[in-house]
Formats: sequence, C-alpha cells, structure tokens
Amino acid sequence: MLPLGINIVMAIAIFVIGKFIVGVLVSFAKKVMTKAKVDNILINFIASIIKTVLLLFVVVAALDQLGVDTTSMIALIGAAGLAIGLALQGTLQNLASGVMLIIFRPFSDGDFIEAAGVSGVVEEIGIFSITMRTGDNREIIIPNGEIYGGTITNITARDTRRIDLVIGIGYDDNIGVAKKLLEEIIYKNTMTLITPAPTILVMELGESSINLAVRPWVNTTDYWKAKSELLESIKEKFDEKGISIPYPQRDVHMI
Repeated sequence: MLPLGINIVMAIAIFVIGKFIVGVLVSFAKKVMTKAKVDNILINFIASIIKTVLLLFVVVAALDQLGVDTTSMIALIGAAGLAIGLALQGTLQNLASGVMLIIFRPFSDGDFIEAAGVSGVVEEIGIFSITMRTGDNREIIIPNGEIYGGTITNITARDTRRIDLVIGIGYDDNIGVAKKLLEEIIYKNTMTLITPAPTILVMELGESSINLAVRPWVNTTDYWKAKSELLESIKEKFDEKGISIPYPQRDVHMI
C-alpha cells in the first residue's frame, strides 16, 4: 500500500490531468456540433452535461485513489439523482421539450406563432421556456412542455399567405358585375400577388345574401394591411356602383 502522501499527490494528479482531458473532450464535442450546425443553445447545454458527467468520474477516480469507498458514494449519488428527478419531473419535461424544440425548430426567433392558446412573436427560445411578445406588447413566458405537447401554428413560416374574405351581395345584384368589380379591386391593390392567381367564386346562397369567396395572395408581411385595404376598397366600390352588402335585419311590429 502506497504512503498517504503519494496517494494524495496521485489523487491531485488524477484530478488535474482528468480535468484537462475533460476540457479537451468538451471542446472537441463543441467543434463537432458546430460543424453539424447544431443550435448554440443546444451546444452549450450538451457541453455542460458532458462536462459535469466527466468531471464526476474524475472526482470519483481521485477519491478512489485516496482510499475513499466510492461504491457507496456512487450509490448515494444515484439515489440522490433519482430523488431529484422525481421532484423535478415537470422541469425535466420542459427541459426535454426545449431540447426537441431546438433540434427540430418548428419556429425561430421573430416568427409569429399560435401555441398553448397564445399568439405572438417569438423573442427567445430557452431550455425550459420560450418568451413571446403579443400584439399589444405584453411579454408571455410559456413552459416548453405546453408548447411541444400541443399544436403549433407558425403563421410566418411561409413567404406568402392567402387572404380569405367572404363578401355578401344582394339577390337582386348581378353576380358577374360584382365579381368583375372584385377582380379590379384585387389587381389594383399593389400588395396582392399575380401568382398564385386570386380566386373569386360563389361560396353559398345564404339566407339574406349571395356569399362570394374572395381569395387573393399577398406576402406574409403585408397580410393585415392588405386585408384592411381590400375590405375598405370593396365597401367604397360597391357603394359607388350600387352593389348592396346585405346585413341581418329584423322587423318588429307593435300592436
């Protein structure tokens, strides 16, 4: 059996050399993940896990060199890890969901999404939660488990969007004239796209109106502005040309 002094020196040497090797391995892992174009958040997260686990092995090896009973220590660490895992079950679920969101990237920073019953612009994707900004400038933080476990609608994922309008005209109005006016309005608007071509068709014969489906395409960034302009132009043009836009009415007869 080696003298205590030598064991202490060897334990220190194991720790120092082991720590150096851990640093090299972590650095190598980061380079590999960077070349694979893994997200920086995920790279740092995985690197920290690798570093913690390897350093734990180094510490156990150094203590073993000093003659410490590491078997019971490993069992204690395992039991503690299990207890912590059960206590932090929800947190670990958010952690796993965060990793999946970062890997598969259903959305990125700056995207406008609908998820977990909330809609807004994604400002930050974290390991445990994402931060969103609503249209009225509120900041909302949502746990990743609620995001990844539900339906995600990425509204700005595509470059173009279709505006779906339902325009009602009276039964006494000429459908052909109304469709021609709608076509003129669409092509006159500078934000509507020629390709894909817009569609105008009779959708249904309603109780009080003939409903026309008006579906032009616009760039995603122009969606709300274009929709507002089209509705305003349709109302003005129909009023000018005498095309009625019916609305529900009720006659009350007093006896």
